[in-house]
Formats: sequence, C-alpha cells, structure tokens
Amino acid sequence: MPRLAVLATAFLLAVSMWPVHAATVTAPAAVAVAHAQPADPQVLAQAPVPIPVPSPESVRHYETGNILWIVSTLWGFFVPALILFTGLSAKLRDWAKRAGRYWYFTLVVYFVLFTLLVSLLDLPLDYYATFVRPHDYGLSSQLFGKWLQDELIGLALGLVVGALALWIPYLLLKKSPRRWWFYTWLASIPVMVFLAFVEPIWVEPLFNHFGPMQDKALEAQILDLAHRAGIDGAHVYEVNKSVDTNELNAYATGIGGTKRIVLWDTIIKQFTPDELLMVMGHEMGHYVLSHVWKGLAFFSALLLLGLWLVHRTAGWALRHFAGRTGVGELSDVASLPLLILLFSVFGFLFQPIGNAFSRHLEHEADRFGLEITHLNHACGTAFAKFVQHDLSYPTPGPLYVLWRSDHPSAAARIEFCNNYHPWTDGKPGEYEKDFQPLSSAGQGH
Repeated sequence: MPRLAVLATAFLLAVSMWPVHAATVTAPAAVAVAHAQPADPQVLAQAPVPIPVPSPESVRHYETGNILWIVSTLWGFFVPALILFTGLSAKLRDWAKRAGRYWYFTLVVYFVLFTLLVSLLDLPLDYYATFVRPHDYGLSSQLFGKWLQDELIGLALGLVVGALALWIPYLLLKKSPRRWWFYTWLASIPVMVFLAFVEPIWVEPLFNHFGPMQDKALEAQILDLAHRAGIDGAHVYEVNKSVDTNELNAYATGIGGTKRIVLWDTIIKQFTPDELLMVMGHEMGHYVLSHVWKGLAFFSALLLLGLWLVHRTAGWALRHFAGRTGVGELSDVASLPLLILLFSVFGFLFQPIGNAFSRHLEHEADRFGLEITHLNHACGTAFAKFVQHDLSYPTPGPLYVLWRSDHPSAAARIEFCNNYHPWTDGKPGEYEKDFQPLSSAGQGH
C-alpha cells in the first residue's frame, strides 16, 4: 500500500471513530437508576437500566485507544516490511544456515533470531500499550516484574510453538509449490483444535493461579445453572487476576474433558450474585450453542481464503523485489516476513467480517443468558458496570464497530437486556425448550 494511502486510511479511521461531541461530556458514568430508585425490590428488579453516560476519562480512553490501534496496525505492517526489504531477513537466513546446517535446524535458528528481533522492535509499543497505559487509566494493578514475567512466558511459548509448527508450511512449500496453501490449511485444523483443547489446562495457568471458588453457595448456584444448560462435569475456577488488572471478566472455556467455568476474582468482588449468574448464563450459552466449534469452522474458512490470497500475491512480490530482498522463492525461510506482511494486510481487510460474526455469537449468548436466568435488570446493570470499571465507550463510532468491535456495544446490549423478555407475555424463548428442570438449589432464581 503506498505511504500516502496508508496515512489517508489512518486519518479517515481516526476521524470516523472519534465520538461525537466528546468534549462536552462531563457527567459521571451511571451504573443503575441514579435518582428515585423504586423502594420495592420486585419493582427494581424489573426497572429498565439506563445507558451509562461515559465519564471524561472513559471518552479519553476511547479516543487514545483509537490512536493506539492505528499506530499498532501500521507498525504491524512496517516491521515485517522493514526486515524483508532491507535484506535483513536474507542475512538472518544466511546466519541460520551456518549455525543450523540441516534444513529443520536452519528453520528453527532463523525463526528464533527473527522472533527475538521482532520482539525487540515491538517492545516499546508493547510496554506502553500493555503496562504504561493501563496503569495511567487505573485499569492495572500489575507490578513490572509480573508484566515482564508474563512477557517472557509468552515469548517462550511462541518460540516453542513456532519451532514445532513452522516446518509444516515450509515443507509443503518445498514439496507442493502449487497446492501448499490448501495442504497447510488442512494441517492447521487439527492444530487449532488441539490448542483449543490444551490452552485451559496447560497455557492459562502459566500466567495466573486457578483455584476453587471461595464462595461455595455461589458455586452451587453456578453449577445448578450449568446443569440447567446441559453442561455437566464442568469445574468452576476462581482465578487470581487482581494481581494483573482491575478489569472484570468471566468465561467458559475448553473442549470435551477440559471444559471449565472461570471467574476472575475482580468480577466476584464487584458483581452481585444475580449479575454473576447472568454473566455465567451468557458464557454457558457460548458452550451450549457450540460457539467454539462454529468459530473454528468460520475462521478456518477465512484462513483458507487468506492462504489462497497469499499464494496468489506472494509470487508476484518475490519476482518484483527479489533483488532488494535477497529472497527468490517462497520456500526460502527468509520469506517469513513477506508471509506475515501479506497475512497482516489480508487480516486487516477481513477484520470487519470476523468482528461481525463474533458480534452475532455474542448476541446469541446474551439471549441464552437472559432466557436461562430471566434476570433482565441484573443483565443491564452488569453491562453498565463493565462500562464503568473497564472504561469502555457505550456508543462507539461506525468504523470502530467494523474494525475493532468483536462484541456488541454496551448501549445495544443494555437495550436488549431491557427489552427482551418474551416470557412476560407467555411466549417461549428461543432456547428454553432445551433447558433442564431447575433444581431446588436454584429455585430463588
């Protein structure tokens, strides 16, 4: 992409994602009905939740986040292009050949050198985005030592996974230059399924401690809800996330025998039991509605298209820039930054499609959570608390939604919480027919 086109795109994105009249917003974020709350708890439980007014800090977080996203996106294009077109990738390959001798070891040595170089170039921006900025906005409680430890663990995992997997596409490039993209796609499917299976038990505990729920009464309610949803055999974990962040989260994860329900300790401290049950209902919806498998299928299809586009464009790039890059064949490991650059470009173009699909799954999970709990008011206040504690902007701009939002906006979700209750009119919900009977432990909900 020509430099002027990149800058013009960045400018248009910045303008389009900017909130309207942001400078005039002065009201603090509202979590529930601010004035004249009904005294009757039954009335309050049915009261609609207003969309929170973003605080000045929330608006500033939104605006600076857009700038950071643009810079990060352009930097993601620049780094592999720099390494490729300066001939540095070819020099790394030559060093790797002298050190590695055999083809596989040459591949691994090159990958280690390349990854360390990219990590070094990314370090200042990564440090600002994941450590400095969250602390500036009061979103992080992480000490520098813990941040550095997590970065090193992530780097080590990337090196191990890359060393174990990178040989597959490069061997296929050597053996089948015309069909490598299709065979690589086929090989990627079991790899993605395996990673989704092992991540909850091998990867996530490397970063935080996962322990049993401290509130056994709440755990019993969550397990009862899981039984109603048809999820049996799942384990509930409380993760010590407050050592890293003040943000809130909970999720259901894993496949088959690794399925588990996870709550950050931060969300347990801030949410009421009803709000937690609603959030858990949402996360269980992801599991029951097979969103993991649907996501794997959808993004596998995008990967296939991306691999084909890379195959169609990489040859042209190599022919036109071989003299500058020192790379004449795609099967040469020095082509790795070219592959990363092309994937970054096509990934950027595909991002709105992936985000739209993800928002659809999130909306389905919201519906599931409401139908299994009937906690409309708790649903609305939960999303309002996410706005308050995570400084999310409730009504983002259209290009923000296209390129950055993989969840519906907080405003849209609160409105859905307020208005979706077919059971009040005696109508069945979309998923209620599949729910198990409510046990005595959950009769209060």
